[in-house]
Amino acid sequence: MDILVAISKVNDGNMSNSKNKADRNVIANRSSFLARNGIDIKQTTKVNTVYESDNYCRYYEVTEMHQGGGMSYDDISVADALVTRCINHALFLPIADCVGAVIFDSSKQILMLSHLGRHALEQDGGFKSIKFLVDHYHCNPDKLSVWLTPAPGPDVYPLYAFNGRSIKNVVFQQLQSAGINPKNITDNSADTSKNLDYYSHSEFLKGNRPDDGRYSIVAMMQN
Repeated sequence: MDILVAISKVNDGNMSNSKNKADRNVIANRSSFLARNGIDIKQTTKVNTVYESDNYCRYYEVTEMHQGGGMSYDDISVADALVTRCINHALFLPIADCVGAVIFDSSKQILMLSHLGRHALEQDGGFKSIKFLVDHYHCNPDKLSVWLTPAPGPDVYPLYAFNGRSIKNVVFQQLQSAGINPKNITDNSADTSKNLDYYSHSEFLKGNRPDDGRYSIVAMMQN
């Protein structure tokens, strides 16, 4: 069983518009980016993160019936992470200044894509993502593989609830506390506040970027 993981860049276009969920340009960008990675938008489900409650650790399993959900408009339940056991079912997450974590169990053929933002981390979301896989699918944390997206550094995006540590540092700590072997983590170490290949919402708000936007991560199990 192989795993496909791809992260978009600015030249792939903006991957989310919070003011217009059906933005045709965004949908076209998503479709083109996915196609370049051999994925059809109709076989893809979006992690639909919406801050509508005090719970930022909402995890759901999706099946073939959810394929296409959230990719053209938000027609899928709110979640902070999605899990699939379906081969050739892609999971997709647009990102501002948070961390996207792909978590893969090759022996059990289980894939999770988790949104680890400040709110989720303050509720131990990195640890809870792994615990969900352990409790519901009997995964062995030591056997799980993880891929992480880029993130801004602590000088521009400190997490004050964690004594000013970087978001990536906290993600690493929570994953390892859940039993993830550091050797099984593939990290994209780019600093999105400095690397112009990636959008940064916080840098846009500071006036340091001309355009606001979201990049994305997609993951899919394939034969």
